[in-house]
Amino acid sequence: MSPPNTAHREIFRRGTDAPAKALFGLGALLALLGGALFVGTIKGADPDRGWRAYHVNFLFFTGLALGAIIFAAIQKVTKAKWGGSIVRFAQATSAFLPMALILFLVLFLGRDHIFPWIAHPTPIRGKWLTVSWVFWRDLASLVLVFGIAIAFVLTDLKPDVAALKQHVSGWRRALYDLVAGDYADTAEHQERVKTRLSRLAPVLILVYAYASSLIAFDLIMSLAPSWTSNLFGAWFFMGAHLTGLTMLGLMMLYWRRKLGLYDVIGKQQLHDLGKLIFGFSVFWAYLMYSQFLVIWYGNLPEETGFVFRRLWGEWRPIGALVFILVFLVPFWGLIWVKAKITPFTFGLFATISLCGMWLERYLLVEPSLISGGPQLGLTEIGITAGFLGLFLLCYGCFVRAFPMVSPRLTLEAQQVHS
Repeated sequence: MSPPNTAHREIFRRGTDAPAKALFGLGALLALLGGALFVGTIKGADPDRGWRAYHVNFLFFTGLALGAIIFAAIQKVTKAKWGGSIVRFAQATSAFLPMALILFLVLFLGRDHIFPWIAHPTPIRGKWLTVSWVFWRDLASLVLVFGIAIAFVLTDLKPDVAALKQHVSGWRRALYDLVAGDYADTAEHQERVKTRLSRLAPVLILVYAYASSLIAFDLIMSLAPSWTSNLFGAWFFMGAHLTGLTMLGLMMLYWRRKLGLYDVIGKQQLHDLGKLIFGFSVFWAYLMYSQFLVIWYGNLPEETGFVFRRLWGEWRPIGALVFILVFLVPFWGLIWVKAKITPFTFGLFATISLCGMWLERYLLVEPSLISGGPQLGLTEIGITAGFLGLFLLCYGCFVRAFPMVSPRLTLEAQQVHS
């Protein structure tokens, strides 16, 4: 595929030459500082605290990376075109998935500091909550969903890297040859890519829902072995998708300014993505209330205890803050069209929602593992910064390797909005 006109040749140039230096620099600094703090904490007087913070951030950033890719998959399933100019910003999170697999393996090195059912088994659950069963089924689930997600992204990249491989050299040329394969700009090959994407996208969404639900049950619900909720898996993966959308919104604003893409990322993309963030914020609140209503109406001590622990007493301020940041502020902020299409307010509400979702993951994990009130300090902030650094490093690797804007998808988006 050749760029059809001068404007799209310019889009090729901007997307291919996207600067990654800032991402690498900031990411490396945060990763080093956060890693050093994590190692110091787990070797210090309170290793449990370090592993708890690690666990919270593994759940948050892995969910964020997958949740963003699901946006791209939904675009393919629904045959939506409006997000063509921003979809690559979501797909770039696929570079974090191999790192997430490594982080999962590290997580199980600290299993004795995280999972109470290891020291205090629950015989009623049989082998379901044993280290080997939890580790291998979660590892298999992550490998499966990560593999499908990466295959989906590489398939969507194929036409763009095939058009660019003649204009790059060195390791990038070798990479582009590998990704492009035998792709040629013919109707037959274009149809082949579309067909494969139409098959991969729905499979990815279904496997994402299954794998995320399993992770939620094994890595969060099992921390309070007496508590169960059939809705918890859906609440977890929908929340992860919300974090992916808010991250995409922030990256959209960043690359729009950095690459000067004001002509292809305008009010329409801001408005549409703002509506999605608004909608999933409402859906998050709906799922939360659905769980709360059934548990509270049943009035079973083993179930109400999980909710009571988080909404009353020492944890009540955190619980209230999560509701305010994830639902109330985005709802009343993004309900207005002006707030959605104005970059400053859009970015502000996206950031508030993203911070609220991190706090929600913290609230799901920590009260199950400690007897006192919240512990939010340098340890939690530092380890979170370390994970953010790793995420930025991986994101920067994608930026360095692949075009960040697709002229063909951008053209489709422009035709929809013209």
